[in-house]
Amino acid sequence: MRRILVIDDEPFVLDALKRVLATSTVAVIGASTADAGLSAMRESPVDLVIVDVILPGMDGVAAIKIIRRDFPAVRIIAISGGGNFGLNAYLPDAISTNAYLAACKTAGADGTLAKPFETAELRALIDQVT
Repeated sequence: MRRILVIDDEPFVLDALKRVLATSTVAVIGASTADAGLSAMRESPVDLVIVDVILPGMDGVAAIKIIRRDFPAVRIIAISGGGNFGLNAYLPDAISTNAYLAACKTAGADGTLAKPFETAELRALIDQVT
């Protein structure tokens, strides 16, 4: 069974991703902070991490650097809405969103996706990086 860890502090996003990605062959684990996600990875291995950039405490860029260092085989997808709040406030083409996602690529993310995104886009990116 493939294991995916989703790290996102927005409960709606976390629940939605868990719902759409979980299948009979994929287990999805959720964490609302980078520290909680890293702890979950240390307890039980995962194949893929989907991590938001803007998180309370440690941000996604720092988390990606740690994941890349400590779990080099794990694939990483970074997602960001640029720190905008509320579903209607996401600006996928905002400079901040693009800068955050570029920083994630530099830190070692295998792929990036700007929020909001369609499930099909996420699935295609997962297929591409795994």
